Amino acid sequence: MTDHDDNTIPLANATPPLSAPSASPVPSSPPGGDLQAVEQLNRAYRLMAEQLGKVIVGQADVIEQVLTAMFCQGHILLVGVPGLAKTLLVKTIADVLHLSFKRVQFTPDLMPSDITGTDVLEEDKATGKRSFRYVKGPLFANMVLADEINRTPPKTQAALLEAMQEHRVTAGESTYDLPLPFFVLATQNPIEQEGTYPLPEAQLDRFMFMTIVRYPTADEETRIMKQATSNYRAQVTRLLDGPAILKLQDIVRRVPVAEHVYAYARDLVRATRPNEPGSASFVSDLVQWGAGPRASIYLILAGKARAILNGRVHVTTEDILNVAHPVLRHRILPTFSAEAAGMTSDKIIDRLLNEIPKTK
Repeated sequence: MTDHDDNTIPLANATPPLSAPSASPVPSSPPGGDLQAVEQLNRAYRLMAEQLGKVIVGQADVIEQVLTAMFCQGHILLVGVPGLAKTLLVKTIADVLHLSFKRVQFTPDLMPSDITGTDVLEEDKATGKRSFRYVKGPLFANMVLADEINRTPPKTQAALLEAMQEHRVTAGESTYDLPLPFFVLATQNPIEQEGTYPLPEAQLDRFMFMTIVRYPTADEETRIMKQATSNYRAQVTRLLDGPAILKLQDIVRRVPVAEHVYAYARDLVRATRPNEPGSASFVSDLVQWGAGPRASIYLILAGKARAILNGRVHVTTEDILNVAHPVLRHRILPTFSAEAAGMTSDKIIDRLLNEIPKTK
C-alpha cells in the first residue's frame, strides 16, 4: 500500500454509523453525519470518474461497475475482445486511487509460485550461514490485473482463488497476509478459447461482477483515434489512498436496506434456479444451474454502493435491477438446448426481470 499523497481527498477520522435497516422506508432526512458520509463518497466517485475520463474514452458503465465492486470489496471479471483498453483502465484506476499495482500475464506454463512467491536460499558472505528468505510474488499488491486468466492451468487458478477469498497466500508451511485493500481484476478474451482452461463455477462465483467491455461508439472511436495518434498525455490526480478506501468500504456496508428490497433481491436470485417452487416455467427449460446465495449478497452490496455513489442513503429495487446483469450473468448456466437456440444468460436475466414484480 502506498503512502498518503498531498492530493488525496481528506477523510474524516471517524464517521457515525448509519441507521439500522428496518422494514419501514428510510427517512428522507437522515442524520447530518450520514449525509456527510454519503456526500463524501459521492464526491469521491464523481472526481474519480472525471479523472478516468481523461484517459479512458467512453466505457462509462464499465467504470461505474469497476468502482462499485471496489467499494464493495469485490473482485471483477472483465470480458472483451483485445484492444478495448481493459489493461489501461485498471492501471489508470490504480494511479487515481494511489494503490500499488501489478499485472500478471497468465500463460499455460505459469506456476502457483510465480504469482504467490517462493523461498530462495541465501548465504551470508560474512558468516557462511545459509537461510531461506521468502520473495513475494505479484499478488502482493493492492490491485492485481490477471490478464487472460483462463489461459493458466487449474493449479495456478486455485492459488489465485485462495488470494481472492482469504486475502492471503500459502507458500510451503507458511501463510502470508496480502495488503489491504486487495482487488483482483481479471480479463478474459471471449473469442479465442482454444488451449484455454475455462474457469470452474466455484472460481467464477468469487467474482462479484462479470462486466462485458463492448466496442466504442462511432464518436468515441473518433476521439480514441485522435487521442492515440497525437502528443496528448493525460495527467491524472491521485484522489484517494488505501486507508481512505477502507473507510469508504465501511460506509457502503452501513447503508440501510428496506425489507422489500431484500425480498426483491432474494426472489430474483431464487427465480434463477430450475425446479424452485414458484419459479417461471421457462427457467426449467433454459437453466441448468441457477445462482447461489452469494449472488443475493452481492446484489444487496452492489445496490448499497450504487445508491450511495449516486448520493442516496437508501437502496431501491431499481438499484438491484441495475446491477442484476453483472452479478448474475456468470452464475446462471444455460442448458445445451438454450445455448443452441441462442439464449444467453443475459437474455434469461431480461426475462426474469420482467417476471419479478418490484416496488420503489
